[in-house]
Amino acid sequence: MHTAPDTCSVGTLNRAPTRIVAGQCRARLATADLLEGGTLKGMSRRSELSHRLSYVLRHDPASVGLTLDGAGWVDVTHLLEALRAVGVDCDRAGLLDVVAASSKQRFTLDPITDRLRAAQGHSIPVDLGLEAAAPPATLYHGTTEAAWEQIEDTGLTKQARQHVHLSPDRDTAQVVAGRRRGPVIILQIDAARMAADGHVFFVSDNGVWLTDAVPARYLSLAG
Repeated sequence: MHTAPDTCSVGTLNRAPTRIVAGQCRARLATADLLEGGTLKGMSRRSELSHRLSYVLRHDPASVGLTLDGAGWVDVTHLLEALRAVGVDCDRAGLLDVVAASSKQRFTLDPITDRLRAAQGHSIPVDLGLEAAAPPATLYHGTTEAAWEQIEDTGLTKQARQHVHLSPDRDTAQVVAGRRRGPVIILQIDAARMAADGHVFFVSDNGVWLTDAVPARYLSLAG
């Protein structure tokens, strides 16, 4: 008797390859390759699916023929059908396992409506419906020594994303920075002074603090 798999794997795609325009980051290129049947060296099957979902829900739902609603939600059944249509062999149990196991809590599941969305990090226009929140006195951001040379002059900008992402503590910022190439440094943000000066903050479902930009005057190297 055949049993449906509770994990996810990649098959051969039945569509033209998805490509990302030049200039976008290596991580997004690698994730696009995963959607084309590739794999990342040393990555578990669960991690592969997590990266696929992040790419689709944050950056390019059209790559699997999906359209998100204005708040970034997609029906779980439709998501599974779209993934299977491009060669990703995945069932509901495998998908929910990835969502539950995400140490970064990348995804938000609405069990009432059976919908899923990325918690934050979108480069496509979505309204997460977040309300302004008073930040802690200090927030943190992990980056590289090379990037700091520019950040020291320009501050932190959101670039292709909708917001600048900030961490509530140094340890979390260190983990985030560890995914970057080169020597890592941790920046300290005077969030209390930013808020007092009128800058608006939001906090995502997974505890990431968001703001439009962090001018250089509020930044310093964490001691």
